[in-house]
Amino acid sequence: MNVMLNFEERKREKQLLYERKLLRELSIEEVKKSMIVHFNRMRIGVGPLEEGVEEACFDVAIEAYLNGGEFSRFTIHGETIEMVKKRSHREITHFIDTLYYFWLYWDFEKRMISDEDIFIACEHFVDYWWINGYRKGERRYKLRLH
Repeated sequence: MNVMLNFEERKREKQLLYERKLLRELSIEEVKKSMIVHFNRMRIGVGPLEEGVEEACFDVAIEAYLNGGEFSRFTIHGETIEMVKKRSHREITHFIDTLYYFWLYWDFEKRMISDEDIFIACEHFVDYWWINGYRKGERRYKLRLH
C-alpha cells in the first residue's frame, strides 16, 4: 500500500532533494576564498574573519547560492539571467540587507569601515553567490540532472 502525500509535502521533498544535489557542487574552500576577496578591506588585523562574521557570511552565501539555483529553472523557458534576476529581486535584496545589517551590528562600536563600503561589499558578495548558484543550476537543467 502506498503512502499518500499532500502536494505541499511532495513539493518540499523535491525542493530539498534538488538543494542537496546543488550543494554537492559547493565547496567550503571556495566560499572562504570568496569571503577573503569580498571582505578583505574589512578584516581587522592580519588574521581571518571572526567566527561569527564568517558564519553569517557562510549562511548568506549558501542561501544566495540555493536561491540562484532555484531560479535557474526559468532558463528552460528562455529567460535571460537579467530577467530572472528581476524576478528574484526581493530575495536578493533580503540577502544583501541581512548581511549588511549583520556587518553594521558587528562593527557598531569600532566604526572602522564606512557604511557604503560595507553595503557595496555585501552586494557584490551576494551577487557573486547568486550568479554562481544560477550557473550551476542552469547547467544541471541543461544536462537534465534536476
